[in-house]
Amino acid sequence: MEAARPSAAFELIVSQVRNETEMDRAIVAAGLQPSGGLIVLPDSYLSSRHEMIVASVAKKHLPAIYSVSEFTRSGGLIAYGFDRADQFRRAAAYIDRILKGEKPADLPVQLPAKFQLAINLKTAKTLGLTVPQTLLVTANEVIE
Repeated sequence: MEAARPSAAFELIVSQVRNETEMDRAIVAAGLQPSGGLIVLPDSYLSSRHEMIVASVAKKHLPAIYSVSEFTRSGGLIAYGFDRADQFRRAAAYIDRILKGEKPADLPVQLPAKFQLAINLKTAKTLGLTVPQTLLVTANEVIE
């Protein structure tokens, strides 16, 4: 995340979250920052608690971007991440190749090819944000 940051115009605070206490602490810390927000990275622990995380973020009135669209369906602002169904299909094709005799070590590493963008306009309105039309037309899912 630090290397991908476009400039030093904002401070990046990384919080490892392994339990609910650390999750609450990270959300509270983000809320204390001027113009604070959250980036919730892909993680099975966090994804399994998406409703609780979205509710906590909403209480702090924070903008947040998630990697899984379930967060936006639960009231989160924006989700952008790889298309999980496509990843599973591609994994199945690899398994098929392995079962047909190909060596796993000979198969090329593949990066995600399809991505999904989901935007929750109700949450944007609650936060006082206007989502640009150019972003809305590229979204796979817009929740109103």
